[in-house]
Amino acid sequence: MKFSLAICGAAAAVLSSDVAAQPIIHDAEHYILHAQHGERWATEDAALQEKLDALAVEHGTKPNIIHIMWDDTAVGEVGIPEIQAVRGFETPNMNQMADEGINFMRMYTEPACTPTRAAFQTGRYAVRSGMHTVSFPVEYSGMDAEEVTIAEVLSGAGYNTAFYGKWHLGDTEFSYAHNQGYDEALFTPYNQVPSMWIPQAEVGNVITGLYPDFYGEDKYDIDNSWQPLGQVWTLEGTKGGETLEWGPPPNIENYWDIETEAQRRTLAFIDKSVEEQKPFFIAYHPILAAFFPDPRKTQKDTANKNLAQEGLVAIDQFVGELFDYLEAKGIAENTLVIVMADNGPFIHYGPRGMVETLYTGGKGDFTEGGVRVPAIAKWPGVIEPDQIVGDILHVSDLFTTFARLGGAMDAIPTDRVIDGVDQTSLLLNGDGFSRRDYVMIYQGPNLSAGVKGRFKRDWKNATPGLSKNEFYDLYTDPREKTGEMIEQFHIKSMFNRQRARHELWMDQYPNRPDPTPGPALTGIANERPETRQLYTAPVEVENLPFTPEQINNYPRPFSDSDM
Repeated sequence: MKFSLAICGAAAAVLSSDVAAQPIIHDAEHYILHAQHGERWATEDAALQEKLDALAVEHGTKPNIIHIMWDDTAVGEVGIPEIQAVRGFETPNMNQMADEGINFMRMYTEPACTPTRAAFQTGRYAVRSGMHTVSFPVEYSGMDAEEVTIAEVLSGAGYNTAFYGKWHLGDTEFSYAHNQGYDEALFTPYNQVPSMWIPQAEVGNVITGLYPDFYGEDKYDIDNSWQPLGQVWTLEGTKGGETLEWGPPPNIENYWDIETEAQRRTLAFIDKSVEEQKPFFIAYHPILAAFFPDPRKTQKDTANKNLAQEGLVAIDQFVGELFDYLEAKGIAENTLVIVMADNGPFIHYGPRGMVETLYTGGKGDFTEGGVRVPAIAKWPGVIEPDQIVGDILHVSDLFTTFARLGGAMDAIPTDRVIDGVDQTSLLLNGDGFSRRDYVMIYQGPNLSAGVKGRFKRDWKNATPGLSKNEFYDLYTDPREKTGEMIEQFHIKSMFNRQRARHELWMDQYPNRPDPTPGPALTGIANERPETRQLYTAPVEVENLPFTPEQINNYPRPFSDSDM
């Protein structure tokens, strides 16, 4: 069907027509590409399916999938040893992965932890699920039960599914990992901030007010009920089973042990799945580090010696162990492994050692340094080795791609927008075979920038009434240092149409405005008394004009930075 890309109304008509023929509803921009390349894609897909079917016959099962995602790392920090040579650390196993697989140069994520993790799990921009802002403890909200995760999709296709590590998608019972489709899970409801919520940190003046007993009496402190003394670091559970707290605070050693336990369980889950002759999907999302040192560790592993680099080296050691394990089990050639970061470096108010490396900005920013991350894929015998791929892909694409690899496309929900596009062709055919040339970049619920191929528009800082230097050519100015106006006025209308199509589709399929509220950390079988205080009233309920349930169910966040 021919149509004018310049007329939003005509484009909308084509979109409505195309959606009727498509089992999955994608963002509007996808249909512009599909109308131009759909026939070629269909031909590619037929050949790809033949290859996947042949692999399933050869190995006896669908492919295993392992996804490893950690925090706050700039492009170039892993996979490029030349950069590591001047940074004082090495990740030889992940560098070898890049040599033996694909090193992605344009993997886009969301600007921060919670949004990226929600996008990965659901295949949707985080603004659609309401999980658009970073959650901090105690949150009293989480990812809604109606969201469909990649674990639920793959479970329906016969996969064993497991999650280990940093979940960071809420502290409500319906948001727990094992209540979101995973067969088994060991997970942290929050980020790494609670690792500082320990007596040693109060004594060392790292935090203030959590343990007031450690300093002199404050006669003006008249409410001692608000401190979250019952914080929970780690929960575990199985699908349909009970929830247990694992390694409770305040012993800092327990926090550091989350990582080793998650790694141990990852290997054990592989054993279990191989024994059952079932394909498996494992999301191992490392904690990376804690904000208070492990007292048992007295020696640094790197010359850099900072938090992120020490964590990357530890993850790298496990990646090497993992590949050896897959080889020993005889399943390496039937296992796709992807490693990546969730967003750019924590350069604003973060720990030492976080630097931009290649691109401008970091965690929380809509600039390339905030949303382009290192990402490497290896699948021996399937992915050609030694590839550098410059195509755009987005973390949400992994949802749809994993579903395709697992034969589970029919399980993807069709009542909502799925932003993730199937990138199987990019994985198997290599550079130049992406199904995406666009990204919409949100900060919280606000659209801040749009990317289309080599071009980018800064929506956040645009001057009302007059376009100025809000346009970038990422080939000539990858660090976004000099926005242009006259030189790029020809792309203004392109971005206006892109945004109009995007927001038209949001009108058709409205977003969930905020995370779903609820009581925090309920349903824990081995609940501690101090944990119970987090979802009950701090005083006798009959003395209050409101109830804990009213507060628990009151919509949050109260501001864009409150979550």
